[in-house]
Amino acid sequence: MLVLRDDFTPFQGESILTIGKFDGLHLGHQALINQVKTRARALDLDVVPALLTFDPHPAAVLSPRGQPPLLTPLPEKLRLLDQLGIELVALVTFTRETAATSAADFLRYLQTALRPRELWVGPDFALGHNREGDLPYLRRWGAEHNVVIGTVEPVQLDGETISGSRIRALLDAGDMEGAARLLGRPMTVVGLVARGDQRGHQIGFPTANVVPEPAKAIPANGVYVTLAEVAGVRYPSVTNVGVRPTFGGTKRLVEAHLLDWEGDLYGRELTVHFLHRLRPELKFNGIAALVAQIEADVAQAREWLATAEGQ
Repeated sequence: MLVLRDDFTPFQGESILTIGKFDGLHLGHQALINQVKTRARALDLDVVPALLTFDPHPAAVLSPRGQPPLLTPLPEKLRLLDQLGIELVALVTFTRETAATSAADFLRYLQTALRPRELWVGPDFALGHNREGDLPYLRRWGAEHNVVIGTVEPVQLDGETISGSRIRALLDAGDMEGAARLLGRPMTVVGLVARGDQRGHQIGFPTANVVPEPAKAIPANGVYVTLAEVAGVRYPSVTNVGVRPTFGGTKRLVEAHLLDWEGDLYGRELTVHFLHRLRPELKFNGIAALVAQIEADVAQAREWLATAEGQ
C-alpha cells in the first residue's frame, strides 16, 4: 500500500476514490471500501482503489475540547486499510486553512493529484468550506469533468445506522461483543509495552503495560478476556483496564497478563484484542483477596475462550 501525505506527485495512475475521516473503519466504512475495490477491479489494472483521509482528525483542529477519542488513530488506521485492500492512501494534513478551502478548489486539487475516474461517498457526504460540496454539487462537477459520482448507503444493524458514536457508547459500557459486531472485528488497543512498577510480577501475575496513542478510545474500566498479539501471534490473555484501586493508583492503565507466556515484552509492540468483559474493576481488602480474584478471572477467561473456540 502506497501512503502519500500532501504531495501526491509520486502517484501517476488513475483512481477509484473515496473520501472521509474513516475513524473506526467499521462495517459502514468497509462497505464504501469494498465498493471502491469492486469498481477498480471491474475497470482495468491501471486504476487503483484509493482513499483520501485527514490527519489530524478535523475535530482535533476545529473543536479540540469536544473531540471524541479516536477508535483508530492513524497508525492503526493505516494498518487496517492495508489489510482491507486499499492500494493508495492520500493523507491531507488538516488545518484551519484546509477547512476554509472551497469545494471547487479542493476538487481541482483532487482531479490533478489523484485523477479519479469515480468518487464513492455516503449520501450525506459534503466537502469544502461550509460543506458546500454536497451530493448535488458533486454530481454537477462529475458530469462536467467525466467523473462518476456514486453513493453507498449507510449500513444498519438492529435498525440503527452504524457510527463511531454508537461504537464509543458500547466501549463506554464495556460491551465488547456489541462493538465487535459494528466494527466487523474485535476492538483493539495497540501500543508499546512500557516498564511499570512490577506489581503484577510481585504477586505472580506479570502484566504488559500497553501505552496506546494518547487520543485512543479505551474500553470501560474492568477486566477483560483478550487476545494479546505479539509479532503476528495471538496469545490468550486477561487484561485489566483501570487505575488499580487496591494499590491506590490514579493513572489509567491497560495491563495484559498473557496466559502460558514467558519472555520479555518491554519495548515491543502489543495489540490487545478485546473479546469479553468479565467484571468491573474492584478494590480489594488486601493482596490475598486480589490474587484469589485474579486466579478466578484467569480460570473464567480460559473457560470463555474454550467455549468460544468450540462454537
